[in-house]
Amino acid sequence: MPEPIPSDDELLVRVEAFAPNPGDIAALAGAPDGTIPGWDGSGVVLRSAADGRGPRPGDRVLFLGLAAHGWAQHRAVPLATTATAPADASWEHLATLPVPVTSALRAVRRLGSILGRRILIVGATSAVGRFAVQLAARSGADVVAVARDESRHAELRRLGASETHTTLASVTSRVHGAIDMIGGQHLVDAYALLEPGATVIALGHAAGADEHFPYGAFIADPTTSDRAITSFFLGSEPHLPEDMSLLAADPELDSGNLDVKPWTELADWIDAGAPRRSGRVVFRVDHADE
Repeated sequence: MPEPIPSDDELLVRVEAFAPNPGDIAALAGAPDGTIPGWDGSGVVLRSAADGRGPRPGDRVLFLGLAAHGWAQHRAVPLATTATAPADASWEHLATLPVPVTSALRAVRRLGSILGRRILIVGATSAVGRFAVQLAARSGADVVAVARDESRHAELRRLGASETHTTLASVTSRVHGAIDMIGGQHLVDAYALLEPGATVIALGHAAGADEHFPYGAFIADPTTSDRAITSFFLGSEPHLPEDMSLLAADPELDSGNLDVKPWTELADWIDAGAPRRSGRVVFRVDHADE
């Protein structure tokens, strides 16, 4: 592929590692030949932005770009979604952070003050869910985590969950807020668990199914008033670099087990259905031919 040509507000980065997201994989089927996929990654700045702002050559960075192009040796990335990284953080760990950790942080913030309040995380073992559990617990929330794999519930409790459930059916008490990564019936059920004045944030649609709310779901009474469903687009969120730098420097932020592979195995991994058997899959980029 030709060398990327950065615009005035972009950096040229030597990519060291990238971690495919579900959105990356879902977009492959409709991508034309010659497309370079990939949102998240980490690497070293080769050329600073032409407008003089941001990281300098040699700086370690993590980045996201919803215009893709991350599965490459070099990448032009926007200043608005690139953050400096500490020297002691591994390339692999940094590559797992951009989309999941910023999505989780922005979702938790949208719930307002959650100190001492029950917060429901649906899809808690997903990349976003894992970070949401940690950030909500740090904010003083009573975290209710839902994940169908019961073997991972002990890990969720270690990360800060006070309750764990395999399905929403066993959650019996109302919640102040919810973050849902699954969609479909899960979103419907999460909405039904909201207390008055509470919100559920729809962050994902892993279920791949429509949401069908029952008749009367939005008719309020004194116990169900002022409930809401909302969402946000990460690409429109301001001040992402500051948040990414802050969280990249946090030694206690746990991204879980990493299954690190050379990027020469990327095509075979995708052909095999992009399995995630032992944690988040991260690919290290080879620069031997440069």
